[in-house]
Formats: sequence, structure tokens, C-alpha cells
Amino acid sequence: MSLPLKVRRLGRQPYEATWEAMSQFTNNRGPDTTDELWLLEHDPVFTLGQAGKTEHVLAPGDIPVIHVDRGGQVTYHGPGQIVAYPMIDLRRAGVGVRELVHKIEQAIIDTLAHWNIGAERVEGAPGVYVAGAKVAALGLRVRRGCSFHGLAFNVDMDLEPYHRINPCGYKGLAVTQVLDLGGPSRLADVEDALVEEFCRQFGFDAEPAAPILPELPARVAV
Repeated sequence: MSLPLKVRRLGRQPYEATWEAMSQFTNNRGPDTTDELWLLEHDPVFTLGQAGKTEHVLAPGDIPVIHVDRGGQVTYHGPGQIVAYPMIDLRRAGVGVRELVHKIEQAIIDTLAHWNIGAERVEGAPGVYVAGAKVAALGLRVRRGCSFHGLAFNVDMDLEPYHRINPCGYKGLAVTQVLDLGGPSRLADVEDALVEEFCRQFGFDAEPAAPILPELPARVAV
């Protein structure tokens, strides 16, 4: 039996407001709250994970740097990149954290296969790579058994800001994108394939939801 998954296509959103919304969603959700997947683009921003080291931010210039509560080091978000935030109850989905990461990576690998792009994992370096260049980064957080934050999947963007950081903490790490690998430039085309493969990995049944950040009532402590 498939589990429902609300899919929200949110367009371009500022980072901090979205971070606050997914944190509140996670804090306020209950055992019957339907899992959600948010798909969006962010305004240009560097984000530094909990264990992130500021020395990996080399020359941010006019792009803001935000310290966040996800795993991982520093990464870049900007227009032309799919950011996907899976808000999943891991117990209900029957997965642990390691399997969550593995399934998200596999969904991206299988998405790229739609355009005959061969992608792979690199042991000890979460994300997805093509010929040694990173095409998608992962940075997750699990709170009360539920995931938030997520993945950044480069499609058709300005890659220059990656030269201003050590991507994911790796000096000189090559970064690539779907368009340069022979895939489409339209984010919607890649999103469609990603949702399909994500649902296949986790056994979800996608349900389109309103393209707005959800508001949940605050839970009352008892």
C-alpha cells in the first residue's frame, strides 16, 4: 500500500523563510500528518551546516552566508537549481537515516538515467557525481524521527559561485549540472522525473498540493 506524499512546487523562495517553515512543519506535525516534498529554487545563498567550517567559505562577495541546522559543510543555492525538501516520518516510511540518504541518492541517479546520464555515489561523500563532478548535494536533519532540509540538484545555473567556496568542504571539487551533461534545461522536466523516482524509492503516491508554504497549528503541550 502506497503512502501519500504531498508535493508542493513553490517556485523561487528566500532561504530563511523556507527554513523557518520546514522547521515549524517538523516541530508541529503529529503522527497522522501527511509527508510532504517541497520543490523550489532559492535566491543566491551559501549555507553552512552544523559541522561546517568557515574556512571553506573562501570569498562569498555579495552572496550571504547562513549557518543552518542541517548536516554537511558549505554549499551554494541559486536560480536554476532544484532544491527539494523531503519532510518524511522515517518510522512510518520504514527507513533509517542511512537508508534515507541512500534512497534519495538513488532517486537522483535514476532521474539522470532518464537522459542517459550515468551517475554514481562516492563513498564517504554524500551526494551524486558524474565522472567525478558533483551534480547534487545532500544535507539533511532528522528531528523527532522526521526529516527536513534535503537536496540541491544543479540543472541550469550559474556555477561561478562554487569557485568562491570549497564545495561540501572539498577543495577544488568539480561541480557540474544537468544541462552541461546533455540533459534538459527546464527545471520542471527534471522535477517531474525526480518526483517519479523519489516516490518509487520510498513507495509514495504523489499528490499535488497548493504551491504555498503550509501553516500548521502549533501543538499544545499536554
